[in-house]
Formats: sequence, structure tokens, C-alpha cells
Amino acid sequence: MAAVRLRQTPPLPGVIQVALIAALLTVAAVCWAVTGDRMDGMDAGPGTELGGLGWFVGVWVTMMAAMMLPSLTPMVLGHARIERAEGGAAAMATTVAFVVGYVLVWASVGLLGYALIEGVRGLDIGFLAWDEAGPYVAGAVIVTSGAYQLTALKGVCLTHCRSPRMLLERWRSGLPGALAMGIDHGRYCVGCSWAMMAALFALGVMSIGWMAFVAALIAIEKLLPWRAVANRSIAVVLVVLGLAVAFVPDDVPGLTIPGSSDSMGTMQMEMR
Repeated sequence: MAAVRLRQTPPLPGVIQVALIAALLTVAAVCWAVTGDRMDGMDAGPGTELGGLGWFVGVWVTMMAAMMLPSLTPMVLGHARIERAEGGAAAMATTVAFVVGYVLVWASVGLLGYALIEGVRGLDIGFLAWDEAGPYVAGAVIVTSGAYQLTALKGVCLTHCRSPRMLLERWRSGLPGALAMGIDHGRYCVGCSWAMMAALFALGVMSIGWMAFVAALIAIEKLLPWRAVANRSIAVVLVVLGLAVAFVPDDVPGLTIPGSSDSMGTMQMEMR
């Protein structure tokens, strides 16, 4: 029924589609630039210090906007299309509210991740050091993220993330409704991508290179038409990468080894 209703909804005028896509890509580009500047020299590899809470939250929110907004484009266009067809007087404003709700969900995920990482760090568990079990722990996290690609929960969440018609099933009008729908969609997106974000932490959350790598994987599985091929290919890539990090980390391109000369400078840097 939702698919039928969406087909019956008039398409957005081309100028509105172009404006929305341009706005999302512009915001994402600005966030990439800001994130790159803030994280410059901060990559110490797996286990990178996260800094103070306020500093981390600011970086995390810009990271999420940079990484996720391009792949959110179909849902934003779908929301604007439905809102316009439903006679919404402020379709642009409600679409912005939808995006804000989505980003708020990822901001809360960042807070949870910060609490978890800093909590474990505070326990000072010696075997997690890189010269002990560190590579195997990081590799296991990445391999797990690859295995998660093949689970039923991942499939359900990915279906929701790829299909604007899902918006019709939970449609709510007005600004509060759009904000709630953005939060709702954000929850599915977290269900879809949390494991890849965990892999990013395992690779070095302050690395702009690994950030771009994970963002590309997310965009591939959400935007390309070959869903099954993309999903399974990403699973293989992550499993192979995880095994490499665990057993031959020195041979992984772009991986900063904790304690190496590449990472030592970050230990001296004060969080900006």
C-alpha cells in the first residue's frame, strides 16, 4: 500500500530536487572540511584518545553530517515529496527538521560510544594494549562488523534506509512530526551502520582516511541499486580487513600503529 501511495504522489519539481541535493552536499562538504581541520594530526590509530566530551561531541556531530548526509539524499527527497503532496505549507522547514532529528540520533550514539570507550579506558585493562591483545581485539571488532552485514537485523534496517516509501508507514505532519520521523529513521540507520562505526573506532576514529573509507561503504550499500552484491561485498572487505589488522597490521595501508613514530606526535597535542 505504501508503495502504491508513493507512486501516486507527484514527483518533486526538478528545481526543488536540485536545491535539496545541493544543500545536503554543500553541508556535507563543509563538515568534511571542518572535520579534517579539527582532526588534523589527531590520528593515533586504534585506541586514539577521544579528548574532552565537549570537543569530541563537536567533532562527532560534524563527522556524522559529513559521512551520512550524502547517503540520506533519497530519504530527504522522499520526505519533501510526500510533505508537498500532503499539502504541507512549510515543506522545506519540515525537511530540515527531519534532517535535524536524524543527526540528533547519531549525536546520541556518539555520546554512548564516548562513555563506553572512556569507561573501558578507565579500567586500565592491560591486555588491551597494542603490544599485547590490541591488534586481535581491533581485528575482531572489524570482523564482527563484516559478519553483521549478513544478519536479518541488518537486512531489515537496510531495507528501511534504502526505501523512501517506508516514510509513508509512519508519516507524521508538521515540524514536530518531521523531527520525530527523522529520529525514527535515524534509529534504523543506526541499526544499519552501527557495526561499521565500531569498525571506524577500531581503525582510528580520528583518521580522515578511515572516516572516508567507512563513509564510502555506507554510501555504496544505501545508494547503489545492487543491494545484495554491495552488502556481501562489504562483508568480505571488512572480514579481510579485520584479519589483516589482527595478524599483519604493519601491512595495512593507512593504519596508524599505536606507539609508532606516526602516532607519537598526537600524544603531545592538546585537544582544540
